[in-house]
Formats: sequence, structure tokens, C-alpha cells
Amino acid sequence: MAKRRIVVLGSTGSIGTQTLDVVRRHGDQLEIVGLAVNGSVDALLAQAREFGVRHLAVGDAALADDPRCDEARSLVCHLLQAPEDAAAFGNGEASEPTFGVGPEAVAALAQLPEADVVVNALVGAAGLRASYDALAAGKVLALANKESLVVGGDLIMPLAAEVDAQRRAAGMAPATGPAGALMPIDSEHGAIYQCLLGENPHEVAKLWVTASGGPFRGRTRDELTAITPAQALAHPTWNMGAKISIDSSTLMNKGLEVIEAHHLFAMPYDKIEVVVQPQSAIHSMVEFADGSVKAHLGTTDMRIPIQFALSYPDRWEAPVPPLDFRTLGTLEFAAPDTDTFRCLALARHAGEVGGTLPAVMNAANEIAVASFLAERIGYLDIAACVEAVMDAHERAGVQVVESLEQLEAIDAWARQTARAWCARRVGRA
Repeated sequence: MAKRRIVVLGSTGSIGTQTLDVVRRHGDQLEIVGLAVNGSVDALLAQAREFGVRHLAVGDAALADDPRCDEARSLVCHLLQAPEDAAAFGNGEASEPTFGVGPEAVAALAQLPEADVVVNALVGAAGLRASYDALAAGKVLALANKESLVVGGDLIMPLAAEVDAQRRAAGMAPATGPAGALMPIDSEHGAIYQCLLGENPHEVAKLWVTASGGPFRGRTRDELTAITPAQALAHPTWNMGAKISIDSSTLMNKGLEVIEAHHLFAMPYDKIEVVVQPQSAIHSMVEFADGSVKAHLGTTDMRIPIQFALSYPDRWEAPVPPLDFRTLGTLEFAAPDTDTFRCLALARHAGEVGGTLPAVMNAANEIAVASFLAERIGYLDIAACVEAVMDAHERAGVQVVESLEQLEAIDAWARQTARAWCARRVGRA
């Protein structure tokens, strides 16, 4: 059986490096053909050498003249001189090696002719165009970039349906179950995806999205006024990047996941609930019309959902030791505190209103989180900034989503408005 050929966008981040670990474990079934980073060129070079990758991209255009980019360019050019690679290019099995700098180079990897699967682990709204391009090129999209669906779900899901139809027509889809054009990598959505396998979606009563509660579970707003970035980055159960760790602490991460679940599973918002499960052993649950509930449990390791996204519809040997229920202890559940952690309520409101409001919410949050990490605004200012920018957009009029260009313009406006809000906040401090 031919190997599945994979492009990893964001290969040096948490999801990207764990994806490469899955490939190491299953090198007989998986092959890396493209890698993209934003600015971690040294790490990209190391990965490219280890996996013999033919196609590389660096997203930060400011690095175009960096000597390390010259090194990357030379690295892929050497592949042209290898006899076996030259033969592959000649018979159409692979395209000639490429290296590029800038957002366009990253987007080009999403459409790489020989790629079967694109793992989108880019951070932020920048990942939307890559997701769109990957599906438009008929690739399987293994999605870890939340913003692709939060901002552009109205554009992404119809494209995924088209690729699903193409896969069925070409005999590439499983005999039963989803065709697999869009595979969620989030542990929560991966869990729901698996709980729904073999089930009638019309019999679903509710999706339960689980949350750890973050490092500040149980605290009051007064206790959060002096929180530092270091405290907010200390997640109790998951090892993640800086932005997603802050989002987890504010519960914005759960708000984004609620919007994602709405798009991924065509589920109305009144059938999606968040429940705090501090042990992070239950990754999410599906409740059915007859009162039955299916829960997905497992070790808190992202390599499990990553591997399933790459192996579907098959299951491969576990990449980590399985959960030992004899030592798990208790499982706790609680309702999220949306009065203290306002971001969850703001995100749900954005999703329910729909249109361009989720794009505005997401962009404002990215700017607010960056400002907090730079210690320019306080922790509670994150939600305040997001709410202020959302209110301004609603007063101006929320638009129906029509194109990527429209969303990019809205995103730029929201970022500018959020920066201005943060600057005024600094001026009052």
C-alpha cells in the first residue's frame, strides 16, 4: 500500500512536532513531503534533513535575505541531483523541489500536487487561507487551526463537502462513515468525530465539549486582576503553545471550539454545551435522543487525535501508553463560570450571531492576547477588548460571509480597532 504523503504547516509548533513524531513511528505508512514554519528556520532545516523533505516554506517575509534561507534553498536543490529523485520528477511521481519565503509560499505547499494530506497547525487567522487552498486542491485537511472554522466555516465546510463527494466518486472513501476530507485534530472534536461514527446524526441530542477549566478554575474576577503571563501559561494538564494556553485560561479556547463544533457537525448552538472536566480524561461526549451518552476517554496526549486524523478509517498501534483506569481516580464535572470567564460567553454570542462577527471576535482576541503576553494590558482586559471590538462591529452592521478577501478586510479592521483599544488602555494605566 502506498504511503500517505503529508504536508505539515506549522511544523515546529506543538502540533507540528507531535505530527512528526507520529510519522517517525509509522514511517512505513506515512511520508513527509512538505514543511512550513513562520520563522523557526533552524528547526525547519533540522526537520528537513531528518525526513528528506523536498518542499519547504518560511512564512515570515522579513527573513527572505536570511542566510539560513539560502541554506534551506541549497538543501532542497541538492535533491535535484539525486538519481532516484530525478527519476521521480521525470515520471510525474513528484514535483521538483521548492523553497519559498512569505505567506504565498506557505499557501503553495497546501496545494502541492503530490500531497495527500495537509496538516494545518498554523496559529491564528493566517491558517484560514491554507485550509481553503488545501480543500480547493482536493486534499484531505487534517485541521488543528481553530480559526479556519471560527472565521471561515461558512466557506470551508461547503468545500469539504465537495472533496468528500470527490473522494466517494473516486472510491477513496471508506465503505461506511464520513469520507474523511476534513479530519479534526483538536482532542475535543476528534473525540466527537469518533463518538459519531456509525450513528445517525439526527438522533443526536447534545454535544458535550469538555474543558479542563484552565489554571484559574474556581477563582473570582477580583482574584484575576493581577494575573501575570507566566501564571496564565501554566496549564494544568496540556502542554501547548503560548496563544492557545492563554485562550485555555480565559476559556476563549472553549468558545472557539463551540463554534468549530457547530460547523464541523452541523449542530445548532442550543445542542452544544461546555462542561468542565478537570482531569482531561474525557475528551468530549455525545448525548443521544434516548438518553444514552458516548464518551471518548484517553491519555492526555495530542498524538492520539493526530494519529487518528492521519490513519482514518484505520486505527494504528497507540503512540503513547493507554489510560490505566485503575489509577485514574475520580472524574469531576462542573459548569463553566461564564461570568468570571467572559470569553466563553462572547464567543458563543459571536457564533450565534454568525456572519463576520466570529472573525472580528477572533482577531480582537489575537491582538488582546498578544498585548497581555507583552504585559501591555491586564488579564481581564483580554475579554474587555474583545467585547468592545465586537460591540463596535455589531453597531456598524454584521455582514454575511462571502469571500476570503472580505474576511481578510474585516480581520484587518478588527485588529486595528483592538490595537487602538489596547493603546488607550495603556494610556490610562
